[in-house]
Amino acid sequence: MADSILNYVKSLRDRQVSIAPLVTFRIVFGLLMFAGILRFWWRGWITSVYVLPEFHFTYTGFDWVKPLRADGMHLLFALIALAALFIALGFLYRVATVIFFLGFTYVELIDATTYLNHYYFISLVAFLLIFLPANRDYSIDARVRPGIRRKFVPAWCIGIIRFQLGIVYFFAGLAKLNVDWLFNAQPMRTWLPAKTHLPIVGPYMYEAWVAYLFSWFGAIYDLFIVFFLLNRRTTLAAYAVVVIFHVATAIFFPGIGMFPYVMISCTLIYFSGAFHEKLLSLLPFYRKGSEVTVYRYKYPKALSWGISIYILIQLIVPLRFLAYPGKLFWNEEGYRFSWRVMLMEKSGAAYFKVTNKEKTQYFEVNNAEFLTPLQEKMMSTQPDMIVKYAHFLADEYKKRGVNEPQVYAEIYVLLNGDRSKLFVDTSVNLAAQPQGFVHYSWVLPYNRK
Repeated sequence: MADSILNYVKSLRDRQVSIAPLVTFRIVFGLLMFAGILRFWWRGWITSVYVLPEFHFTYTGFDWVKPLRADGMHLLFALIALAALFIALGFLYRVATVIFFLGFTYVELIDATTYLNHYYFISLVAFLLIFLPANRDYSIDARVRPGIRRKFVPAWCIGIIRFQLGIVYFFAGLAKLNVDWLFNAQPMRTWLPAKTHLPIVGPYMYEAWVAYLFSWFGAIYDLFIVFFLLNRRTTLAAYAVVVIFHVATAIFFPGIGMFPYVMISCTLIYFSGAFHEKLLSLLPFYRKGSEVTVYRYKYPKALSWGISIYILIQLIVPLRFLAYPGKLFWNEEGYRFSWRVMLMEKSGAAYFKVTNKEKTQYFEVNNAEFLTPLQEKMMSTQPDMIVKYAHFLADEYKKRGVNEPQVYAEIYVLLNGDRSKLFVDTSVNLAAQPQGFVHYSWVLPYNRK
């Protein structure tokens, strides 16, 4: 498979296409990110999510990532917002993309409880933009230095973004091919009755057939929409479906945040170069050049290998859950970074107890003392966060004078409308369990009744 990918990448590397789709993508992406950062700031989430919490659920291998103080976090977000605006304008583009990628990714690594698929997607796209010549036309950089202006770029520059979007859609579709989604219409049967207040469609939200319609259409849409977008004869109709689908998603599930708008905006990349030329011609100061000017990379062989490795990683990472036993939605081992969008309704209640080695002291933990409501909600159903929290509690109570603290938990979890079930083995000292990419054997097996 690696050889096939490499050969295909080489063919894209040697073929030149219009830079217009890349320019449009740069402008739309930069403006959307700028608006998103301002929205995050305006809602006060910088303080509530990154400044106030005493403890953060860092990702495995990134325990060294710590938040800045209040002024530092706000200054960082201002810098990220400025970088996003510079990306849109094509001003100091390379510096702006590096700053945006590092800043945005750093923020997302602070706390895993804030993980969202589109945040991960944004980090990946920002990384790709560092290496793409998206500022070589209709940019301040090209206006200040006309010599860098180009009208054509290697086809892979457009293809890699289309690939990344296609990965999101296709793996989201594959993830929906499970019993709960297709044959039990879960979690739609749990979510939709809460939407009865909506005009016109509200009265139908209790109907089982509506939940099945949503579930099956969602799976078919995700699996096949990319193929229709890639076909020039169906691109426009497919994009209309994209807009309708994501607008409906935003209306029915406003808690999903900016994901629908990110997908609507970024999917424009599937339109032809001629379409984007017309689109850009509507903007002020746009200059359509007739000269044939192409952009070429200095190290084509290294480039081909780099792109191929990136593609392989994107294909492998979403499948890593296959290395773990048990029900994925229950254990969530290999769940993140695999484009599983709105696939389950899962909630839990977690109660922790700390004892000393001699079992002569017992402490009931008040989670609110250490965690925000969001952190407690997310931790209560995710094993890697549960064990990380247990290690934190052991360290905390050791500081309070408890001899070799042991941490036990009684956690009940509800999954996709099923009855609440005991989630972890209550006899296991979680503070003694390893963290990382290991299988969490202390999570009880899932049995649906």
